[in-house]
Amino acid sequence: MKLIGFDFGTTNSLVAHIQGVEAISFLDEEDRPTPSVVCYEGEQKILGRAAKKRLSQAGLGIQGNIVKSPKKSLGQPSIFVGGIEKRPAEIVADIVEHILEEALSNSRSDGLKDISGAVVTIPINMPGYVRQALRDSFSLAGLRIFQFVHEPFAALYGFFRKDLEKMMRRYDKKIVLVVDWGGGTLDLTLCQMRQGELFQLKNDGTEEVGGDIFDEAILNFVLQKFCNEKGIDAPNENSGARARLFDTCERAKIDLSSRTTTVIYVSEFFRNLDDNDFNYSLNREELDNIALPLINKAFRRIVGILDGAGYSTEQVALCLMTGGMANMPAIKSRIHELFGPARTVVPQNTATLVAEGAAWIAQDRNGLILAKTVELEQARGSFLPLIKAGTAMPKEGQVCKDTFHLYCTDPRDGIAKFQFCTPCRFGSVMLSEPRKALADMTIRVDTKARVFHERLELDVQINDNLILAMQAASLNVHDKDSCEIHELEFGLSFPMGSAEFFSLDNEPTNKAESQPREIGAIRVRSNIADHDDQSLVPGELLYTYKPSCFDERLRGLPFSASEEQRREKLYYTPCSRCGRRSNDPACRHIAPASNATP
Repeated sequence: MKLIGFDFGTTNSLVAHIQGVEAISFLDEEDRPTPSVVCYEGEQKILGRAAKKRLSQAGLGIQGNIVKSPKKSLGQPSIFVGGIEKRPAEIVADIVEHILEEALSNSRSDGLKDISGAVVTIPINMPGYVRQALRDSFSLAGLRIFQFVHEPFAALYGFFRKDLEKMMRRYDKKIVLVVDWGGGTLDLTLCQMRQGELFQLKNDGTEEVGGDIFDEAILNFVLQKFCNEKGIDAPNENSGARARLFDTCERAKIDLSSRTTTVIYVSEFFRNLDDNDFNYSLNREELDNIALPLINKAFRRIVGILDGAGYSTEQVALCLMTGGMANMPAIKSRIHELFGPARTVVPQNTATLVAEGAAWIAQDRNGLILAKTVELEQARGSFLPLIKAGTAMPKEGQVCKDTFHLYCTDPRDGIAKFQFCTPCRFGSVMLSEPRKALADMTIRVDTKARVFHERLELDVQINDNLILAMQAASLNVHDKDSCEIHELEFGLSFPMGSAEFFSLDNEPTNKAESQPREIGAIRVRSNIADHDDQSLVPGELLYTYKPSCFDERLRGLPFSASEEQRREKLYYTPCSRCGRRSNDPACRHIAPASNATP
């Protein structure tokens, strides 16, 4: 199978391919990534740059017979374009076909012949049903998706892959942050390279501060400012004028990356005015003020991903900036404040790096592996591995699955509680180390059943869309519950990497490892176990059906209650003389459980 890299973006898309040792990106006629826009005129389809110029209104979504950023509509059953009902998957397929055709017509397209599949990049926060819809779109376009990869992770792989030996020497065991700030999303991934293996530590993504949101903010500001200066209460715009203003605002934002002032001009903007042109001079200071609330929101996410993983800005050896917003001076300045110019890199190929990283992954036939073990927390705080770190992730059409037979250690409330989690770091971890909660499930169980009597079944699977699906069932009560988990971290092996990625030598210490759980925090106590073990049963419950375990004469024998179970039994047993609870200060007959000696 011959594979390419495909970055299908919210606002722009790009195909890349590796020829020899060079990554080739197939740009459009303006030497830029192709706009993700399509215009339908009867049976005719106008796509890419030409379609973008025909937009009749500003903003995202459907504009008459034109669709901009159809990726945002994926997952919906249908939308109406120019009064005609269309499936979003078919619209996306039209754009995918166009981008492939443009790439094949390029003079450097010799390596694209007989292409049958692609490594396709996706935003961090793309839901599972949207991933499936994107896969369907590529299938309609005649291109198979070999594997999905997170956009910032692909960018980092491409950045390291160009000069791999140098990067391995420089960043081995170091912490790296990728800030992929494009027109549609801000995607963050915190990574570490270990002996030729690259792992995600933590991910975050949002659509709230994409480049298009900046453009809309600029448009609203300049329009309001211009109308106030001209004494116009309610602007009456000509058809298509707002679209031209939106496009001009986007270009002004780009111009102000290298200039201090630019003119936003749209002819015949207003209707029924003698002077109907729009003309506003925007300077960088005004742009910075417009962008400040959005930049502040974004940098709270950037600082938050570090805090959530337990690392400081000083521990980040490299901050790699990609995406169109990476060149905005106000954003560069803030990044330099956090990490310093020496540790911040904005590569020249920032607009193409995601696609080129996907192309390198395709060239290396490099499959994702799971970075951290997915676990089920059991009674008494032990953890059952469900899918282990290092497990190869499914490719197209594959599924990784398993079934676990479990038991309820405490059915008194009629609820079996499943808590899924993952260690905060990859590699070999200790029982006492912190975990990140992934999801919770509950199913009804028989309250009258003895402990370890009712069997529970847990089905676990990861599909080729990188979605972890869990389903639990109780075999007596016949109750079911299910959940999906999208927030998984992955790893990739470089071609010359070592498989021994569990080595812990010289590993940076993250603050989360030493942070105790918050005092006073409430958490569910798991009552699930994968084997019959009476030591997992709460002491007060064990006493109700097996009181002989608490016989003092049998203390220390294998079937005798543990010290913790004895304390639990004592704590929950009312005083035999006054009937008060054991920790009631008014009871003078029994010592408080915390100080009691069984």
